[in-house]
Amino acid sequence: MIVKLLLDRKREGQALAAEDIRALVAAYTKGDVPDYQMAAFAMAVCCRGMDDAETLALTEAMRDSGTCLDWTGFPPSADKHSTGGVGDKLSLIIQPLAAACGLAVPSLTGRGLGLTGGTADKMESIPGYVAGLSLAAYHRVVADCGCTLTVQTGEIAPADKKLYALRDVTGTVPSIPLIVASILSKKLAEGAQTLVFDVKCGAGAFMKTRADAQALAAALVKGARGAGRKSCALVTQMDEPLGFAVGNANEVREAIDVLRGRSTARDVIDLSVEFAARMVSLAKDMDLAAARDLCRTNLENGSAYARFARMVELHGGDLAAFREKLLSPVEAQMVTAPTEGHVASVDANGIAQAAFELGAGRAKSDDTIDALAGVDLCVTRGSAVAAGAPLARLSTTTRPEKLAVAAELVRAAITVSPTPPTVRPLILEEVL
Repeated sequence: MIVKLLLDRKREGQALAAEDIRALVAAYTKGDVPDYQMAAFAMAVCCRGMDDAETLALTEAMRDSGTCLDWTGFPPSADKHSTGGVGDKLSLIIQPLAAACGLAVPSLTGRGLGLTGGTADKMESIPGYVAGLSLAAYHRVVADCGCTLTVQTGEIAPADKKLYALRDVTGTVPSIPLIVASILSKKLAEGAQTLVFDVKCGAGAFMKTRADAQALAAALVKGARGAGRKSCALVTQMDEPLGFAVGNANEVREAIDVLRGRSTARDVIDLSVEFAARMVSLAKDMDLAAARDLCRTNLENGSAYARFARMVELHGGDLAAFREKLLSPVEAQMVTAPTEGHVASVDANGIAQAAFELGAGRAKSDDTIDALAGVDLCVTRGSAVAAGAPLARLSTTTRPEKLAVAAELVRAAITVSPTPPTVRPLILEEVL
């Protein structure tokens, strides 16, 4: 294989053969292809694109660069992947809920780099919780409680880890074929036979426009099916945050409240049921309405919470210590409504920026997250408010000097108008 010839062909917009893509990825993983050539490849793909066959070849080559897990002998396996959003604690609810409905959910998750933490950061706000399990421990946890929330190990799709780090510094992240290959290579390697995707769209999402979100959703479903998996996707709105909590520990608290039937966050509850129901329906070949009823039953009867609590225990986490942690002293400030009216909008990006200022995210991979920092909204879109009524509570333990800045960001993010806004659907489109 002469890498320069592949780069020349892709630069000119030609399709590459599957065997050439596999050889390139294998050589890059071993260190035989230098970063500068792989960066040129990523840029050529970003500019020229890939057809479905090329994308699938790249995905499977990255999957096969490491260990692929096998869940033979387990219940039907499924996983849900989200492209990420503000206040997105759905995985903390969906994975144990699907497990309570009889699925094996071997979920690999990640840490956040940006305005808010990732799922692993949220779970690590629970004292003792170890997100970085070995593959053997990962297997034991799924065997015991049916689900896990574990970060990608070095054995899983190492080519993706190398290529993603390169894309991050070369301006080649926003390429649908490269995004699909990155997401799917890990999900295929983890071994789940059903994959359901939450592609978020709006101000607080990676995909800002509905057209881009639809294109990514369709590409993910097509790629998963091309690799022999059952799959579907929902395009969901991310102009407003999900639920009331934006941060890390406070999002875990809200997820626990949902699992214990103590939450009024209807968007979080309804979307959790919809995604879990699709996992159950596809994995078990069950009617969607019946799957939805099963999910609601297992959410309301405490079965999903029992799975979550057992998962936390198996990861070394202590929920009693977590409850104590939530009582720890923090520097806090309330943001109040400037006038009477109705909340017309809550800009997700503005709320995320406020949480970041308070310490809930990280600008560099080695930054430390303040688990107790964040924004707890008191209102959602459509809420009626009086002048001076609370809109949000801000908290931090490490950056009290940022409270005023965060408060201004929250004030700018929440618009109050004389009339209530129109109702908008949470689910914009389903891709089958």
